[in-house]
Amino acid sequence: MRIGILGLGRIGAFHAETLSGLDAVESLVVTDPFADAAKAAAERFGAEVVDSPEALLAAGVDGIVVAAATDAHPALILAGVEAGIPVFCEKPVAKTMSEGVEVLKAVQGKDVPIQIGYNRRFDTGFVNARAAVQSGELGTLHTVRSTTLDPAPPPAAYIAASGGIFRDCSVHDFDIIRWVTGREVTEVYAVGGNRGADFIKEAGDADTTGAILTLDDGTIAVVSNSRHNARGYDVRMEIHGFTDSIAVGLEDKLPLRSVEPGVTFPAGTPHDFFMDRFTEAYRAELTAFTEVVAGTRPSPCTIEDALEAGWIAEACTLSLHEHRPVTIEEVRQA
Repeated sequence: MRIGILGLGRIGAFHAETLSGLDAVESLVVTDPFADAAKAAAERFGAEVVDSPEALLAAGVDGIVVAAATDAHPALILAGVEAGIPVFCEKPVAKTMSEGVEVLKAVQGKDVPIQIGYNRRFDTGFVNARAAVQSGELGTLHTVRSTTLDPAPPPAAYIAASGGIFRDCSVHDFDIIRWVTGREVTEVYAVGGNRGADFIKEAGDADTTGAILTLDDGTIAVVSNSRHNARGYDVRMEIHGFTDSIAVGLEDKLPLRSVEPGVTFPAGTPHDFFMDRFTEAYRAELTAFTEVVAGTRPSPCTIEDALEAGWIAEACTLSLHEHRPVTIEEVRQA
């Protein structure tokens, strides 16, 4: 099949590399406002370059991958749907929840699949964790712990436009908690601190946060995030039930150092970047998209899924700022 890529920044170029290695993909068509980025992709992956999203949609593509800036997501999703072309779009659906809801309304009833990029759903550890929950082998769940710690913060300009750590970073934890447990979040309480880069505090954001999520069956989820984790990129999950407990991410590249005597775990070089930690997950995610394009599977992460994670991020952001518990219904109705 022929896949179009809109946006060739860091993640767009990474997707181009991944797609070029998939057996199902015969050719790529790319576009980016920066001609040098498009030219580099053409030279590296043999892609065809066009000068606009309109030209790309008219280039006979079977599916499109939207990796452009967040502000462009709504228009590009809708353009793909109007053209009848399956869409893969990196999260978020839109910069604000109100815009995201409008996108959802606009595509409802259209027979064009849309997949939003939440790559942890394709990581083998998280897939196995979901299967363990679904099988009942853990018994009734009581506690979930989810962690995302970045080795260093992104640039100041990115932080200023990110919408805050809950919307930009923690939202991955929120999505994977929903997906693994199969439950919805009803209430949150969030705290945050600033002990690192000054530009994060100046942007009105926190660099380290904690959130307690109450799920609709009474399970408690604890989410921990930070922009500063010198040892590496740390993504883990623990799921505790009345019968058994399991963990995702306890492997030799875990960026954590044990100080127990005689313990050599973890023994490997720590993960230091999200593309390193989730290389295979990204490949599985885009392989799934080719199956969506081929019509052999439904979207594994819909706009509705992405918006649900977004509402949790909104609730945590409000909770942090107002120092109180916040229900999901409160932000949904605001």
